[in-house]
Amino acid sequence: MSRWPSLVVLLSCVVTVAQGQAPSPPVSGGTPVALTLAEALRLAQTNNPEYKQTLNNLDPANWQVRNAYGNLTPTFGLSGDLNYTGSGTNNFGNGLIVPSSAQVGSGYSAGFNWQVDGPRLTAPGLQKANLNATDEDIANQDVLLRADITTQYLDALQSDAQVDVNRQQVERNKNFLDLANAKYRVGQGTLIEVRQAEVQVGQAELDLLRAQQAQRTSRIELFRRIGVVPPVSVDQVVLPDTFPVQTPDFQLDQLLDLAAEQNPSLKALKSRSRAASLTVRSAKREYWPSLAVRAGWSGYTQHFTDEGLLISQSTTEAQATASNCRFQNDIILGLPAQSLPDPPWANGGIIADCNAFSGLNSTGTALSDTLQTNIKNANNKFPFHFTSQPFTAQVVISLPIWDGFSRNLHVAQARAQEEDARESVRARGLQVRADVEARLFTLLSAYQAIAVQTKSREAARDQLRLAQDRYRLGSGTSLEVSDAQNAVQRAEGDYVNAVYVYHKSLTALEAAVGRPLR
Repeated sequence: MSRWPSLVVLLSCVVTVAQGQAPSPPVSGGTPVALTLAEALRLAQTNNPEYKQTLNNLDPANWQVRNAYGNLTPTFGLSGDLNYTGSGTNNFGNGLIVPSSAQVGSGYSAGFNWQVDGPRLTAPGLQKANLNATDEDIANQDVLLRADITTQYLDALQSDAQVDVNRQQVERNKNFLDLANAKYRVGQGTLIEVRQAEVQVGQAELDLLRAQQAQRTSRIELFRRIGVVPPVSVDQVVLPDTFPVQTPDFQLDQLLDLAAEQNPSLKALKSRSRAASLTVRSAKREYWPSLAVRAGWSGYTQHFTDEGLLISQSTTEAQATASNCRFQNDIILGLPAQSLPDPPWANGGIIADCNAFSGLNSTGTALSDTLQTNIKNANNKFPFHFTSQPFTAQVVISLPIWDGFSRNLHVAQARAQEEDARESVRARGLQVRADVEARLFTLLSAYQAIAVQTKSREAARDQLRLAQDRYRLGSGTSLEVSDAQNAVQRAEGDYVNAVYVYHKSLTALEAAVGRPLR
């Protein structure tokens, strides 16, 4: 900063503590409502749509970390089902057609599953890096939001100051019109001078209307960027904050170091670069074996809706069994007597009652009452009297041998993304460095411009006083006064612009560094 000593001395003499123009009063009637910069920033952090969209990314990022840890733990599941099969016939071929009853059924299954592989082990670290990047994205959006709201707040204050400049010009032109009329009435002026003064008043009033419109527009834009609807007319909104102009005694090396450490966008890219490195590690671990452990329990029920058909089919089967029983008895009775046991139905010999053996009644025409009751009870299990299936368990260790180069592809893609992320960090670092350096010199130039505009404003004011004095004494012309008034208006406006260009330059430098500097 040693090359700016003369400028610092000059501005210390000219502007000890220069501040922004006082807030312009509301254009229309009503009770003024004050909006400070701190309140505007607080409202923007709560309501700005773009900022809220960035905040919405935080919750999913947190759950991704939890999910990565959750994938390392076993999973448990429970399911149930209901099923229905309509009635019809079953064709077994060779003319064997058997009618079937409609069926309803239910079932359940409970399972345990645990699986571990290389990518799952890497996932928690990867998702933590992504979460850090999301946090930095939010911090970066917060910095950008603060810069945006602050800049627009300064725009609104600048428009207020320009309204005051134009209002003063209207007053000056009206005073000059009064003076021209007075001189014309006493015969020391001409009607041309009066008309010229009237034209100047009209032009000044038109400029004031335009400045007031710009004032309203800047406030409308401020509330749009905040993300809220103005609670009152923007004409009733007063911005009370003032901003002192201070000597920018920043050191470039210190600012660059601060930006390298604290710029949120750069920090977010660094976090994503670390995440890309972990992605490479995860891709390499696809070559590792995986372990899976599974276990389960299940059960089912089955209910035939036509119990008559079920009893009929069971009766037919029982009768067939009884017929086969009698056929076996006949074969046994046909054997030599010495080969028969005593009695013949002992030790697997003749069955004394084939009907009872088959579950038929004594006449053999129907099932016994007991068997029918048992069949109906066995059929009456739906929906919760489950028949349990055996417990199953399985441990699987798998080692992929050949996968068509898919793992090689994943590793190559991950390495390319890692290199892209590194280059993004380097590019962003260069951009941050360039932004800080350029914005610092812009700030220093803006500070220097304030001194220049201060001198121009004082010179224009002196020019106007001299022109007015000469005109009152009759040695000057109205044209000199008109030119001097226009020069004062330009100088006042340029001074206001220079002050707020300085403040906006400082805001832009803060955004590049990533932290407040005042």
